[in-house]
Amino acid sequence: MLRNTRRRRATNVILILSACLLLLLTRDYYQNASTRGRANFPPIKAHPSSQGESRANELELVVASTAREDVSWLEKYVPRWPKNIYVADNRSSPLTVPENKGHEAMVYLTYIIDNYDSLPDNVLFIHASRFQWHNDDPDYDGLPALQRFQIPYLQAEGYVNLRCVWTIGCPAEIRPLEDDGVEQNVVTAKHVYKEGFQELFPEEIVPEVVAVSCCSQFGVTRETIRRRPRSDYTRFRRWLLDTSLDDNLSGRIFEFSWHIIFGKKAYHCPSAASCYCNVYGLCNLTCSEKTCDGRYALPPFSNLPSGWPKKGWRQEDRHFSGPLDEI
Repeated sequence: MLRNTRRRRATNVILILSACLLLLLTRDYYQNASTRGRANFPPIKAHPSSQGESRANELELVVASTAREDVSWLEKYVPRWPKNIYVADNRSSPLTVPENKGHEAMVYLTYIIDNYDSLPDNVLFIHASRFQWHNDDPDYDGLPALQRFQIPYLQAEGYVNLRCVWTIGCPAEIRPLEDDGVEQNVVTAKHVYKEGFQELFPEEIVPEVVAVSCCSQFGVTRETIRRRPRSDYTRFRRWLLDTSLDDNLSGRIFEFSWHIIFGKKAYHCPSAASCYCNVYGLCNLTCSEKTCDGRYALPPFSNLPSGWPKKGWRQEDRHFSGPLDEI
């Protein structure tokens, strides 16, 4: 009788302990249910309130256009990213500029000034037309550049040029100290760059060499833009508004200053191989330091022929394959 009583007590203790353990496991299960499946994602860090609000978009486009340019390709083939399409020569456009001067520089500066406190994570500054002679593509097509662009590399670098080939810009486009004041029948940006640099960057020493691949299309992160105060960009735009230089000269001064504005050295010429691999994920190309086979050749004219890209320079059929998948 005593043995049976002890056995029943032991059984009850085991049942009670089991019930307690089950309750603990059930509580932990429901407390952790909302976090399961997210363990590999890092927490989102809030930006200091002093920097203003930020748009948590992965990337936005800033497009410098004129009224005659067709930008419908961006909405058709690049639906994923928000687009800020400025029409520089239309004062009634929802997005425009104070004055149509300095080509794309006026658009880029206006966007930064107006959106400084609410910038997205990353910004691509581009031109409006899909096919342009300077696009770093065998067909001079701007769409593949957007489709292949490697956002993580931009986030690591802060500033990334969309052009990899060295043709025009590298390895020594401008030598400010040597080019200054040289008499020429035609004045180019290199002949006025020193004066422009000193006015834009009065506290910096004029570099001996300024080099970057043309032609004012690039990506920048929010953090990189904000390394300078908004007042710097306002001052840059005021210079652009006030300068007596014509658009080709003032725009070109900025073309060879953006990389400096965004923290790169005056000489900024990554090897073509590393650029194509890092920026576009094209890592198995045959390359020299300046270019890679099959990527870009300087066209004979700056205006692409009628019917391009289906028709070539002699109106031959180029068998253009058309756009890739949407981004």
